[in-house]
Amino acid sequence: MQNWVLSGMGIGLLVLAVFSVTIGAFPVSIQNTLSVLLNQLGLPIHWHSTQEANVLWHIRIPRILLALLVGGGLGVSGAALQGLFRNPLVEPGLIGVSSGGALFAVVFIVFGSLFPWALNLFGSLGLPLFAFVGGLVNVLLVYHLANHGGRTDISLLILAGVALTALSGALIGLSLFYADEAALRNFTFWSLGDVGGADWGKVQIGLLFILIPSFAIVFQYRNLNALALGENEAFHMGVSVQRVKYTILFLSALTVGVGVSMTGTIGFVGLIVPHLIRLKFGADHRLVLPGSFLLGAGLLTGADLLARTLVMPAELPIGIITAILGSPFFIWLIINVKKIRT
Repeated sequence: MQNWVLSGMGIGLLVLAVFSVTIGAFPVSIQNTLSVLLNQLGLPIHWHSTQEANVLWHIRIPRILLALLVGGGLGVSGAALQGLFRNPLVEPGLIGVSSGGALFAVVFIVFGSLFPWALNLFGSLGLPLFAFVGGLVNVLLVYHLANHGGRTDISLLILAGVALTALSGALIGLSLFYADEAALRNFTFWSLGDVGGADWGKVQIGLLFILIPSFAIVFQYRNLNALALGENEAFHMGVSVQRVKYTILFLSALTVGVGVSMTGTIGFVGLIVPHLIRLKFGADHRLVLPGSFLLGAGLLTGADLLARTLVMPAELPIGIITAILGSPFFIWLIINVKKIRT
């Protein structure tokens, strides 16, 4: 059953990705898209024009691959964090991971030129690594503020996440006070979420710092299934609870922080996706984690397709699409949690 479901989701994601490649302000037929891909693999097929090859290979394909990676990372991170804290309201943006990554990314962008040695040392990896550190710092602070007597108080977790998100927003505003007009304009669009700046360099970084950690999260399914029974029960089953917590927090901060550094803050993907998987297929993390990656990738790819086509030739920030979809779902979720508690 599990293999069939994941295979079906993978095929659906592939179909969506191919369809997205062909659609846009400059449409390209499937035949010519295939020609471009085969030509890049070294086959002498030239059904396509030079313009089509440039649009697909240098703009649209990297953009879709980046959306797949970031969406998948957000989806699997949200599923892991919800399983770790056993609460449906937990997601990367709500507990400060996204805001921490955004803060450190903005600080790096605005003040990075003051430290040329750092730019030379890390190169293109500087921004995603800095954003990862920001996400990790925030989520560890939130976790320790909510931890009481070895247990995590979910109410305190969410309150601490809200507080640190607000603080991060204030520090972002303070950093932007020293930015020039070009940086301000870029930040305005970036803060709403944008995969339009994708290139093959970002895709390579995403493969290294989003895809690999996402696979590592997927292999935590046994530990998360044990934690679903309670921390004491998991401990007696041989699970090192504290190590699992820090591992998942580290991996989630890495995937979300790096994603934020390349696309800006994109909300609600980590909240919506795991719930849809659980509602349809149950709570077994063997399916929830990989399914959340695939569905998250599909959701962000579909949102990007809408962002590119709804107001052609202009583009909407992708974060607007995910917020429009996610906000009603979040409200519905809160109402259902209240019903369960009453």
